[in-house]
Amino acid sequence: MIDKKRANEKFVILTAYDCLTAQLLEKSGVEYILVGDSLGNMFAGYDNTLPVTVEQMIYHGKAVCAGTEEALVIMDMPYMSYQVSNEDAILNAGRLIKEAGGKAVKIEVNPNQIDRVKAVVDSGIEVIGHIGLTPQTVYQLGGYGLQGKDQEVSDKLSQLALALEKAGCFSVLFEKIPSALAAKLTSELTIPTLGIGAGVDCDGQILVTQDVLGATEGKPLKFVKQYASVFDASKKALEYFIEDVKTSQFPGEAHSF
Repeated sequence: MIDKKRANEKFVILTAYDCLTAQLLEKSGVEYILVGDSLGNMFAGYDNTLPVTVEQMIYHGKAVCAGTEEALVIMDMPYMSYQVSNEDAILNAGRLIKEAGGKAVKIEVNPNQIDRVKAVVDSGIEVIGHIGLTPQTVYQLGGYGLQGKDQEVSDKLSQLALALEKAGCFSVLFEKIPSALAAKLTSELTIPTLGIGAGVDCDGQILVTQDVLGATEGKPLKFVKQYASVFDASKKALEYFIEDVKTSQFPGEAHSF
């Protein structure tokens, strides 16, 4: 990533929770894959990411790593896998690397957790720091609104980003912060910045794959651009299949022995 930032070359991170999606992403040219705790919403049907466990992350991480050859797989550290102590953070980050096969972890960070991030980095594990809207603290934040709108919060986010660089993070992810703030920090930091709902000036962009493909029902979030309508196309295909079965059009002679 750092080479891409120095060369002013944009890059993409997309999410995967299974082998087939990982294969699709890599064959499409995606170089970085996140096994996100968003699997809580997108795979398990939870209301938020909070119930996701380390064991679930390991299971899905193994599946994703089985579907990749060259892509760098990044593992989300789920809620309460790092909040209690530095020891917990190192142990659980290590499990995501050793047992799941990931090459790096992503940690949602507040100003009180810089030492936690540094402890994981010092243990030899690559870390992406995630700031701005941090879904694991959604109740504390009071929802999924834009972060850093006022000067006080903006200044705190700036200080936090610089502290994460100093702590040894190899990248910082900005979620749902003003574009101008993301642009300012991208120019100030020597490490690559990632954006989700943070404007075009970040070094790289990250989205949930299902959002990009239109694989879910309903209107997309403001910061999402859908490039396909997989949900609608799949629904139509399944309706055709059901109709073929009901009218004895399937299986036909070509599909029989």
